[in-house]
Amino acid sequence: MNNLKTLITLFVLCLTTAVQAEDGSRLWLRSEMPKDITLKIDPTMPDDDGYRINGRTVTARTEMGLLYGRYALLRGEQGESHPYYKLRILNHWDNIDGSIERGYAGKSIFWNDRLEIDHNLIKKYAEANASIGINGTVLNNVNASPKMLTRTYINKVKEVADILRPWGIKVYISVNFGSPKALGEVNTADPLNPQVRRWWQKKAKEIYTAIPDFGGFLVKANSEGQPGPFDYGRTHADGANMLADALKPFGGIVMWRSFVYGAKHQGEDRVKQAVSEFAELDGQFHDNVILQSKNGPLDFQPREPYAPIFDQMNKTPQMAELQITQEYLGQSKHLVYLAPMWKEFFSYVSPKRLIGIAGVANIGLDTNWCGHHFSQANWYAFGRLAWNPMLSSKEIAEEWLKQTFDTKSPELLSVMQRSREACVDYMMPLGLHHIFKFDHHMGPEPGGYIRRYPIEWCPIYYHRANNDSIGVDRSSTGTNATSQYREPYCSLYDNIDTCPERFLLWFHRVPWTRRLNSGRTVWEELQWCYNRGVSEVDDFAAVWQQAKPLIDEQRWQEVANSLEFQQKDARLWRDVCLEYFGQFAKK
Repeated sequence: MNNLKTLITLFVLCLTTAVQAEDGSRLWLRSEMPKDITLKIDPTMPDDDGYRINGRTVTARTEMGLLYGRYALLRGEQGESHPYYKLRILNHWDNIDGSIERGYAGKSIFWNDRLEIDHNLIKKYAEANASIGINGTVLNNVNASPKMLTRTYINKVKEVADILRPWGIKVYISVNFGSPKALGEVNTADPLNPQVRRWWQKKAKEIYTAIPDFGGFLVKANSEGQPGPFDYGRTHADGANMLADALKPFGGIVMWRSFVYGAKHQGEDRVKQAVSEFAELDGQFHDNVILQSKNGPLDFQPREPYAPIFDQMNKTPQMAELQITQEYLGQSKHLVYLAPMWKEFFSYVSPKRLIGIAGVANIGLDTNWCGHHFSQANWYAFGRLAWNPMLSSKEIAEEWLKQTFDTKSPELLSVMQRSREACVDYMMPLGLHHIFKFDHHMGPEPGGYIRRYPIEWCPIYYHRANNDSIGVDRSSTGTNATSQYREPYCSLYDNIDTCPERFLLWFHRVPWTRRLNSGRTVWEELQWCYNRGVSEVDDFAAVWQQAKPLIDEQRWQEVANSLEFQQKDARLWRDVCLEYFGQFAKK
């Protein structure tokens, strides 16, 4: 094995240079590696970068398997483990000017006005990802600049790719569908135009000449003003297949996002539009096209039902897109551990239906990478679930706490496990959704209505509260969104008497006076949930105070400050929402 010596050198380097910021902030790579570790290659093992650990011996078929096994040994694993998904990819929403859309941890680690790459920083990033099995990264925003496909930026992508390659990480880029026209090289971007097809073929060859192991393209098309095949009377399949043909000779893939609304089905219930646009195209995509869909049908809300597009596309490979960055869950100011939310998704959508998993990254230039120390747990949890979606959120939290804070505190574990449900309670219980401030999605604005935007972008569209009732009727008597789900969920959600209360106001308009399972009315239950959420955050802060002897001073104080903010914000959510809804419910 030609590179084994090099790989062992990397292991030794890892033992002495765990990922550590200048101020002492660390990721989860803290434990000491046993000095007498043995590495073995076994050509009879499956060729999937899996590993086997027996005592202090790590065995694998591939070099990457040995690297992954080394980190697994750090976590205390024994036995054999293989990745569930071949594609385990981060999506960075980083812009080429260094800003990050929905980024809450500083500027981009990849892009800046000087076009300078910090090799040491990217190497640390690579090690952190390799330690949890992530093997791909999309380097730029899905709202992509056409400049990404110019020689200048291709060269920078190559520079990053060269740093990441030893850690088993492929690079991908988001592309703007209208690039040929936007760059002034063709007067159209019609996917069936021969000149356009040749342009993309030539561009793919240019990229692969520079980066032979380039992964492929991520595409957001005909959504939120982005160009796409609809601009020329073509379908999503026409657009995706044109790009797939250009990448096919080099082994590349197209990850085509299903996050679409307002283009073809203007005025339709927004949560239905992905299925409306894609279901009829099932089976028409080329075999190197993957449909990438958000876990819920709306937009990364604290709680959504699963996206029914996972039920509808049976002939098209699919990936789930999860949001690691907490756009709608307190950003990097709230302690909200997301593994329970993702496990909830997998309880509805079998991991077997997917061929990969993507996560919108929460990584920036902040010294602790993620803005909030506990936000690192979501990056960690994403990687662990991408490797093995059968792991429990509790197991993952225990691993992270031990490696990050060197503690097995059951109280801190309980805080992590309860934090997502608490967030739902103090923001949007009982199926309420998307009642955030319109411009930045931080803080409540249930009465928000912005006249210059379509109504489906405004908070009042998502609760429709009046003096009689609250909620959106998405049953068969309303928008009929329930019909997009497979049984038993179609019937379960359609009937107000059987719809789970956690989704009640998502699928139904409900009178304020209706009695729920608790015996409380809808209005009383909303008050109870909001108050419970605030009480939970107060308890989190109290637990953190008691944990002070277990945590170094710097990180303890930084988390304490964040929890103080979260307490104030939870109260703001409760007070604003109850005052707004109370004006209707009390009449």
